[in-house]
Amino acid sequence: MDLSQQQLNDAVEEDILTIQQANTLWQYLQNHPNQKSNTAMSARFDFTHVLYYFGGFIAIGAMTLFMELGWEAFGGIGIVSLSCFYGLIGLGLTHYFKNRELAIPAGICATFVVALTPLTIYGLQQALGIWPDDAVYRDYHRYIKWHWLYMELGTLIVGGIIAWKYKYPFLMMPIAITLWYLTMDLTAMLNGGDYSWELRKIVSLYTGLLMIALAFWIDIRSRYKADYAFWIYLFGILAFWGALTSMNSDSEWSKFFYFCINMAMIVSGAMLVRRVFVVFGAIGSFIYIEHLASSIFKDSWLFPISLTIIGLGIIFLGILWQKHEQSISSKARKILPQSLKELLESRASRSC
Repeated sequence: MDLSQQQLNDAVEEDILTIQQANTLWQYLQNHPNQKSNTAMSARFDFTHVLYYFGGFIAIGAMTLFMELGWEAFGGIGIVSLSCFYGLIGLGLTHYFKNRELAIPAGICATFVVALTPLTIYGLQQALGIWPDDAVYRDYHRYIKWHWLYMELGTLIVGGIIAWKYKYPFLMMPIAITLWYLTMDLTAMLNGGDYSWELRKIVSLYTGLLMIALAFWIDIRSRYKADYAFWIYLFGILAFWGALTSMNSDSEWSKFFYFCINMAMIVSGAMLVRRVFVVFGAIGSFIYIEHLASSIFKDSWLFPISLTIIGLGIIFLGILWQKHEQSISSKARKILPQSLKELLESRASRSC
């Protein structure tokens, strides 16, 4: 549990601590040798973090999503040279920030190096004259092509090495995206170049499920460490839920099954203390309810009243859950495997 200075001030007002004790304890916590590393693993997100990530996403986006045709003028050798130059700067900044125990800027700079890998491999293929068609790098994030595979495999290798060396959770972000891309391109290649939207939906659906399972495994393995599973969960949910939501069906039972899946996501998110499950599950549930309101119960005066009663009932259920949460949770966790029990306890303690 992270302890804030405001909590200490509240303890002073309640006469639990004196002002001197609160100040002494706060100084001790700030200077504790494990405090800085714990801060890097915590879920706190202040304006400083916003500046870190905003700047990092701009720098990473400049070399990925926002890369235009201007760099093509440098040719293959020029692209490789510039990418390596930027990569060396990124590694240098990673070491600089790491030595000063600035974990978030160090992780962002290390991620920047991983994000440069596809561009470097693209330039190398251009320089060697083995690029197979007239596609350019900016299409990498837009279209499915079999020859992106070299860039994706290289990114996974470099990302794995850098993640193993530096162990910053943000490094999982480009790895998660690349895994998603890889399955799309690989499936299209094995399917004879079929890039249809139906194929994309099916592949994205099962890829998302596999990524969620991978994230869960990582979550258990790193339950006492930093949150390495977050980005895998996020892109796994995006792939799975996005594909599921985009699938069309005229069957009301299929739509109801979609609603059940979203409700299961909400429950799973509450159990694992993963808000991303809850957010997308809630959005999916509202999509189904909107379908009921606009199609099945259109112009019905009873439907809004029923929904209001159900909503108030859920609030009442939340009150009962809060009242008996400890006893229910303790009984439920007794039947769980030890590793899963430890994961839930660890996640609950981080969310406090």
